[in-house]
Amino acid sequence: MKLVFERSVPGRNTAYLPKLDVPEITLNAELREKKLNLPELPEVEVDRHYTELSKQTRGVNGGIYPLGSCTMKYNPAVNEKTAALPGFTDVHPLQPVETVQGALEVFRETERLLTKITGMDAFSLQPAAGAHGEFTGLLLIKAYHLSRGDQARTKIIVPDSAHGTNPASAAMAGFEVVNIASDDHGYVDLDALRAAVGPDTAGLMLTNPNTVGLFDPHILEITGIVHEAGGLCYYDGANLNAVMGIARPGDMGFDVMHINLHKTFSTPHGGGGPGSGPCGCKAFLADFLPGLRVKEADGTGLVEGKAASTIGNMRSFAGNFSVIVKALTYIYVLGKEGIPATAKNAVLNANYMMEQLKDLYPMAFEGPCMHEFVMTLEKMKEETHVSALDIAKALLDYGIHPPTMYFPLIVHEALMVEPTETESKETLDEAVQVLRQIYADALAAPEAMHEKPLTTPVRRLDEVGAARNPVVRYRFAD
Repeated sequence: MKLVFERSVPGRNTAYLPKLDVPEITLNAELREKKLNLPELPEVEVDRHYTELSKQTRGVNGGIYPLGSCTMKYNPAVNEKTAALPGFTDVHPLQPVETVQGALEVFRETERLLTKITGMDAFSLQPAAGAHGEFTGLLLIKAYHLSRGDQARTKIIVPDSAHGTNPASAAMAGFEVVNIASDDHGYVDLDALRAAVGPDTAGLMLTNPNTVGLFDPHILEITGIVHEAGGLCYYDGANLNAVMGIARPGDMGFDVMHINLHKTFSTPHGGGGPGSGPCGCKAFLADFLPGLRVKEADGTGLVEGKAASTIGNMRSFAGNFSVIVKALTYIYVLGKEGIPATAKNAVLNANYMMEQLKDLYPMAFEGPCMHEFVMTLEKMKEETHVSALDIAKALLDYGIHPPTMYFPLIVHEALMVEPTETESKETLDEAVQVLRQIYADALAAPEAMHEKPLTTPVRRLDEVGAARNPVVRYRFAD
């Protein structure tokens, strides 16, 4: 396919500018030394170019997107329609407070519902992404200990199955990261945790269900061990999709958490944003929350105010407003009954797919999973030299986005699948059939698997080279 620059013909254009409604002026100085190097194309060519690009893009609107640990669920159209209402799009964060009462009510109502769903007491909607929410929560933990004069608590405990952002966020907040191993069942090793905690423990970072898709049955004991040592417990909300409306982090013993609105609450995910990672906490941490929070003033409606001992702003203004509107819409549409039903369907879909595959693809851990499951192709690689990467690439020939590869790191040759609740049984059956066919192909012709995919616009890439030397813009021919 020729790119727009390659199709360019001088003199062709797509500009339809209205007549000036202001006086025309001539600048006294040239702002550029040479003409902009823009393609010159008629509208039909531009339209065809972007339509062709859209056909080559894989997204959840084109088929199942079983990216484990990321909850790539469908984004309902009603979310977009609500966020596009003029009352939401025509506001500005610097307007007088009395003119944006509706927008402030969105913030207050979203915070109220998130506290109910999670068991927290307060939320800041300011963080703009999941890792941003993690960082915020860790700063709350740090501020809490320092406010009590406890400067010795400098370590954050992170299980070896944690999301990669957990140790990174802890390090950014100035903590020393202590990794502890998982046991043979994929849970936190309680003996390792007991050995790790002490007077220098600031807290523990954990998600439950964990990163291998299992609900830790010892969760109350885990949080109890940390609390007894004087530390706080941080809940990574990445996997809340599996338990929302059924089990609350606040009831599991967690003190602070973040939520990925772009995972659990169906707002757009990926592509660099806009995301949203609200940070919630128990009441004793609320005075440290960042940014402006909405409260009711005496007889004057809603106003924004800062927490008493706030850690400061995590970004400009109050948060990604349109994303929060979409999440609130999703919560309203589902309602009290729909929230837990969604979680149950996510767990059902994952277990159904796992059961249909486990006779061919060994699972990393035994027993029922939650919203995702992890397969290990270690034995297949040893016997046939077909890797998890080969299986993932082969899926592209069938129009299926690959699952997460080689994560979590504690599982060798891992493929991590999260089908989400928005996929039908028919779609799951098709995906299962494709994976079974690929398995048969791998046994019959293992060498051919190294060439997959065969039908995509771009074949196998030098992924290491691409990561180290990315080409992110069009390069003109010499």
